[in-house]
Amino acid sequence: MLRLLIPTGTGYTWVEHVPPAPFPDEFLWADLYEPTTDEERAVEALLTVDVPTRDEMKELETSSRLYEEGGAIYMTATVGNKLDSDRPESSVITFILANGRMITNRYVDPTPVRRFMQFVERSPVACTSAPTLLAGLVEAFIERIADLLERIQAELDTVSFAIFPRAGQSSPTSDNLHALIRQIGSDGDLVSKARESLVSFHRLLMYLPQSSNLTLSQEQRGRFRSTLNDVQSLTDHASFLGTKIQFLLDAVLGLINLQQNNIIKIFSVAAVMFLPPTLVASIYGMNFEHMPELAQTWGYPMALVAMVASAVVPYIYFRRKGWL
Repeated sequence: MLRLLIPTGTGYTWVEHVPPAPFPDEFLWADLYEPTTDEERAVEALLTVDVPTRDEMKELETSSRLYEEGGAIYMTATVGNKLDSDRPESSVITFILANGRMITNRYVDPTPVRRFMQFVERSPVACTSAPTLLAGLVEAFIERIADLLERIQAELDTVSFAIFPRAGQSSPTSDNLHALIRQIGSDGDLVSKARESLVSFHRLLMYLPQSSNLTLSQEQRGRFRSTLNDVQSLTDHASFLGTKIQFLLDAVLGLINLQQNNIIKIFSVAAVMFLPPTLVASIYGMNFEHMPELAQTWGYPMALVAMVASAVVPYIYFRRKGWL
């Protein structure tokens, strides 16, 4: 799908464009979402740019993500997608500044893009130029990452309270510890994706003001510089959360080891308690002349029931104690 942001006199609106129809002259932003070959070629022919393919966008080298070609500036950033779902993922979006317009090439639909596309329709001030659009879109991504890190910090505080209970609170059970490990692992995955995205945007914001094909006003430079400072602060905070996640994970694993050691200690004590009766039984065995049970018809079934009960009763007891 190819959508264009065009002015309406009082603001801006989005219009879906289907090649080979002619492009309107006044559009400021062309958004390529899972574009077809015809849509890519139409944008390339109009703006004399080379829209990178999906495989080219996945390249990790800085020279493949940040470069200038034919008077256009190409910037590819790693972004998070589906961060509120059970399966968050990382993807890439390419931003192109060419001929006074911005082009976005993407194969995902993250929340910041949707929100910013709705925002620009209501706020014409955000659409004065292509660099202004890029600044606003990058800020939307950074705000999304900030909200994500705040949520993770709140979840980690809850995990910390569960691991280290205060006075009057009960210690976590074995099932609770396993649930805490899953929560810590989920938060760790989100933090790693947030850090990956922040590093990507840091490179982009460092590269953009140095471009020779782009003239930025003092206000725009200040805006990008402010966003860069936010990225650096969030990167430090993400590093702090990563350290806290490792600490909490070590604490949970330590508690699990303590519980297992306590269970093994109980089994060891039980084995020692039953050792003397076992020793006596081993010495005397069944070598007695007067054993009335042997002469009774119910003796053998009683022995079977006793054997089953001796196995089932300890199993039920250990399960209720949470040792198994």
